[in-house]
Amino acid sequence: MSQSTAPTIRLHPVDDVVIARVDLPKGTPVAGVGVVAASSIPAGHKIAVAAVECGAPVRRYGEVIGFATTAIHPGDHVHVHNLAFGGHAQEYALGVDLRPLEYVQPPATFQGIVRADGRVATRNYIGVLAGANCAAGVARLIADRFRGRLDDHPNVDGVVALTHSSGCGMAIAGEGMDILRRTLTGYVRHPNFHAVLVIGLGCEVNQVDAWFDEAGLETSGGLQVLSVQQQGGTAKTVAAGVARIEALLPGADLVERRAVPVEHLVVGLQCGGSDGYSGVSSNPALGAAADLVVRHGGTVILSETPEIYGAEHLLARRAVTRQVGEKLVARIRWWEEYTARNGAELDNNPSPGNKAGGLTTILEKSLGAAAKGGTTNLEAVYEYAEPVAARGLVFMDTPGYDPVSVTGQVAGGATLVCFTTGRGSVAGCVPVPSLKLATNSRLYRHMEGDMDVDCGTIVDGTETVQHAGERIFRLMLETASGRPTKSEALRLGEEEFAPWMVGATL
Repeated sequence: MSQSTAPTIRLHPVDDVVIARVDLPKGTPVAGVGVVAASSIPAGHKIAVAAVECGAPVRRYGEVIGFATTAIHPGDHVHVHNLAFGGHAQEYALGVDLRPLEYVQPPATFQGIVRADGRVATRNYIGVLAGANCAAGVARLIADRFRGRLDDHPNVDGVVALTHSSGCGMAIAGEGMDILRRTLTGYVRHPNFHAVLVIGLGCEVNQVDAWFDEAGLETSGGLQVLSVQQQGGTAKTVAAGVARIEALLPGADLVERRAVPVEHLVVGLQCGGSDGYSGVSSNPALGAAADLVVRHGGTVILSETPEIYGAEHLLARRAVTRQVGEKLVARIRWWEEYTARNGAELDNNPSPGNKAGGLTTILEKSLGAAAKGGTTNLEAVYEYAEPVAARGLVFMDTPGYDPVSVTGQVAGGATLVCFTTGRGSVAGCVPVPSLKLATNSRLYRHMEGDMDVDCGTIVDGTETVQHAGERIFRLMLETASGRPTKSEALRLGEEEFAPWMVGATL
């Protein structure tokens, strides 16, 4: 029986486990690997093909994913009952896997919106941004006045409120405020906004004047500010805000799309609600598409630092300089210390949903998650919400929590997000379109109203990873050119704006 029709999937010749392509009832002879299922093996879960002694490492992807907590026999279901994290120690061979990049000439193009300063957008929004949670309700009321009222402005994708739970009750200076202001500044400057109206309360810790001075922001036609206390309350601020946006809409509607090369595309790579197929289908397929973006001159941002834990050595081997590799390792060390002082550990991951889908340890999850980044060289490492200036594959330090991670990528300049999921994540990320890539066809059919791409074709053997990557790349270009995603059609994405909050709430 060929690999494409076998009931299991082997990812590397030295692996101790294979992945069940379909449910395997107890007693099923597993063709191609010479074992019999010792118990029922759910689809997407692991079945042992070699004996592993208690305490010995177990390999998937050719890498250690954990250690046996009991003796494992061929045919056994390998999961939380007999496999555990067991520690993480890596030797980092920085830059040893560097290789020349072959660019595609001429590069592909998409229909982008070119701003007056040369930045290229994939969408055209007006944003109402709360400087602190104290102004969130007012920002929401202003944006809601325009819901369903933009028929006369067909080139405006929406007037959206971006609200959050921070900005006050925090230290006036330090890491927490730095991250918040860096994030808000990234959204203010994002090319997908024609204009942004910032709403402040007036007495909050994150004073708008101080934030603007620190970030070098100046009010203009495209960046305006209202203070609820100065305006005289909610009703007056809403009326003033509505008037400001009504004056902006005619200019926002004048935009036109034109062909621009892929070098102007910045793609955030995400995974959430992962399962045992994530590292088999959607993540490597997205990695193949990411390689195409890079080869055509564009940029892809890999993130979610806690979810590359155990796979970071593979990225460090492709770092273009020693400094880039060392910066990546330094972020791993920071997370180890950060989680320890907060009474947690990085191996607290995977989530219950991940485990139900077949993932057992953070090492296993990370090795699959890192595949989203493809195979090209690691050009740069950025802190959360830092502006991304390099082209090619870059890494941004973010939490694994999807809304917070995506918010950092968008603040850094991502103009498109590709989000793989095996359990069914539905989040959007206004003002940026988000494509959802289902790891398996069962999920795609079950949640077709939310999923944009079916990667289950790889699992069932009807499509290769490379062909799926080419299909995803073409959809990226269509989406960047204005084709709406499923989450956009459902108007999802405003509530997912979630700046990373570190430090004490006071």
